[in-house]
Amino acid sequence: QVQLVESGGGLVQPGGSLRLSCAASGFNLDYYAIGWFRQAPGQEREKISCISSSDGSTYYADSVKGRFTISRDKMKNTVYLQMNSLKPEATALYYCAAGWGGPGVSRNGSRWPVGGGDYWGRGTQVTVSS
Repeated sequence: QVQLVESGGGLVQPGGSLRLSCAASGFNLDYYAIGWFRQAPGQEREKISCISSSDGSTYYADSVKGRFTISRDKMKNTVYLQMNSLKPEATALYYCAAGWGGPGVSRNGSRWPVGGGDYWGRGTQVTVSS
């Protein structure tokens, strides 16, 4: 059974950090572009970070650049999103997706959707509040 499961969300104070995990079962994440997205109530889903399926290239939205880091752990078949210096506006449901059909990251930034299709997790809630 193909499945993506996000974890690591929670309540954190402004300026704090969280590390989100995106764990896959039923398929090997190495062959997929991975994207992290978030959606706050009443807002559109925002693409915040991607990592390529080919050369490890990464993309970050301007809103998180310099504070968030995406990485892969091939042994654990997991992708992480390290989030530092969190702000209240980061409060949202965070999703990961695994895409096929393209690298996921072009020279100028994200190329999501990658063209073939994608799997999505159900999300993990992040709340940044004092």
